[in-house]
Amino acid sequence: MQALLVLEDGFSLRGEVFSGKGEVFGEVVFNTSMTGYQEMVTDPSYRGQILTLTCPLVGNYGVNEDDVESAGPTVDGFLVRENCRRPRNRRATEALDSYLNRNNIIGAEGIDTRSLTLHLRSAGTMFGAISTLESDPQVLLTKVIAAKEKCDRDLVAEVSCDKLYCWNSSQRGYHVVVYDFGVKYSILRRLAEVGCRVTVVPHHTAAAEVMALQPDGVLLSNGPGDPVDQLAVVPEIKSLLGRVPIFGICLGHQLLALVLGFSTFKLTFGHRGGNHPVKDLATGKVQITSQNHGYCVRHDEKTVETIPTHINLNDGTLEGLENHNLKCFSVQYHPEAAPGPHDSVCLFDKFMKMIEETRKRGTEQDA
Repeated sequence: MQALLVLEDGFSLRGEVFSGKGEVFGEVVFNTSMTGYQEMVTDPSYRGQILTLTCPLVGNYGVNEDDVESAGPTVDGFLVRENCRRPRNRRATEALDSYLNRNNIIGAEGIDTRSLTLHLRSAGTMFGAISTLESDPQVLLTKVIAAKEKCDRDLVAEVSCDKLYCWNSSQRGYHVVVYDFGVKYSILRRLAEVGCRVTVVPHHTAAAEVMALQPDGVLLSNGPGDPVDQLAVVPEIKSLLGRVPIFGICLGHQLLALVLGFSTFKLTFGHRGGNHPVKDLATGKVQITSQNHGYCVRHDEKTVETIPTHINLNDGTLEGLENHNLKCFSVQYHPEAAPGPHDSVCLFDKFMKMIEETRKRGTEQDA
């Protein structure tokens, strides 16, 4: 079955379907990671997007039940150069095409992903469509333009949990409440690994409800879309400042920045990959990081107490903020990786230290 890809500027490519069928519309983006396709297709931050992988061969090690980042695939569409139909890996329980097909995700191969990536790098991220129903690029282009004009999705609401739940049953360790804007399971796993009891709450949860859970710390998770679309939660986050340590990741970083008086903007083609160099401004050390975001915080703005902590060495964009007095910090990249390097996993230890110091000061004041 043939598949047709058309972008909003008329750029088009053809390929063959290896999973799903029909038509899907969304923002077309690319990721440069060499591995980790299962983590990527299940990352809630890709909701509303058609994901292209620059790695030419995908699916060679299959999929399994342990490496998912959510309950199922969250991408709207998937584009690759070549899909491997016969994976070879002892951990594999299913082939990638079978997994996507079972979840009704359109996957197309034979796409000139190099040409597509070069186009997106020069022209910028664009809205587009994959169709197995339409063979005329001009007809599909008309549909793309119409779909973009009507697109008004609350992407975070689509991927956030409906109600509070406990990630692990441990009653020992610090209690961390996670705002679910589209949280990756690996973030929850990392918190559990450092000994935390983790409670996940919906994205619209009021600050009073969070404080009623008696958290030792609050984590603002990653998620899809424009941070400005989530302004309703900004007053709730602001109400938590100074009362409990806060750690923001990706979208959570952007939302914390809005609370602290910064603004955000959209990058031309985003940062999506596992090899982005980030410099720690305090130590001068460089970490190789995993990233997946299309928006960024303006680093030419400064508030009185909030300081920039990290910058991206590729383009100089802001990658981290911290406010010692308000007991909060955040990073634009993914310290939990999955996929990607683990250079930044120590940030979870930093969060634990901030919680420990806050608890200690509270105990001393009570005494």
